[in-house]
Amino acid sequence: MKTEIRYAVHPADFKNYDTVKLRKEFLIENIFVPDEISLVYSMYDRYIAGGAMPAGKSLQLDTSDDLKADYFLERREMGIINIGGEAEIEAGGAVFKIGFKEALYLGKGTKDVVFKSADKLNPAKLYINSAPAHHNYPSKKVTKKEAEITTLGSPEASNNRIINKLLINSVLPTCQLQMGMTELKPGSVWNTMPVHTHNRRMEVYFYFEVPQKQGICHFIGDPDETRHIWMKNEQAVFSPSWSIHSAAGTSSYTFIWGMAGENLDYNDMDVRFPDSLK
Repeated sequence: MKTEIRYAVHPADFKNYDTVKLRKEFLIENIFVPDEISLVYSMYDRYIAGGAMPAGKSLQLDTSDDLKADYFLERREMGIINIGGEAEIEAGGAVFKIGFKEALYLGKGTKDVVFKSADKLNPAKLYINSAPAHHNYPSKKVTKKEAEITTLGSPEASNNRIINKLLINSVLPTCQLQMGMTELKPGSVWNTMPVHTHNRRMEVYFYFEVPQKQGICHFIGDPDETRHIWMKNEQAVFSPSWSIHSAAGTSSYTFIWGMAGENLDYNDMDVRFPDSLK
């Protein structure tokens, strides 16, 4: 298992970053490596994001020196969303079959986590988010049918999208981790518009179903001094609590959002409309 550490950035320092520095600090380029678990540990709310791709073998979720824990979920909770072939996940003595665009929540204290693919010719791609936890809530699988679903935007504004709230407190109890998936309808390219910030939570966006030769322009930074990061299919980006998190693609796409912080109020946000951005 590979783990990388990323440190928090002051918004005043952020203004001086060039393209290379922006990408180094915020972009996760290689989420899925065959037969590896690849994770990035961020100092923003001690959030971990990454992926597991069990291609030819099973993958054991081990602890790391950075966690200073006897096992990975000793003091953490985890959310997993599968964007590949069917997965079999062993966790705490239970076995969960997780299909395409289905989610699994693993509560604090869950031991012996193993990731497998049901079909090695069509391996699972397990996108992982994890946050510190103070209470042990039950592990649970959540399908799209069980999600809280909201439709936002319009074709005229190029932001017609379906928000699938999978691992949030209106669907199941969690400590602070929340995850969901937003699917843009054909012809729509803008997400999270109007933009917002939420000083009480940080966020991570993971983009997928981006067609070949197409890209995502993700916007980041203070609303009065924004920057952008060009992204490819199956890449993720960290968003500090003081930063906007929005994007436009050169085609429609899907993205997974994950967040953690002080509260679980999904609508706790400070909105900025497009005509006020700089």
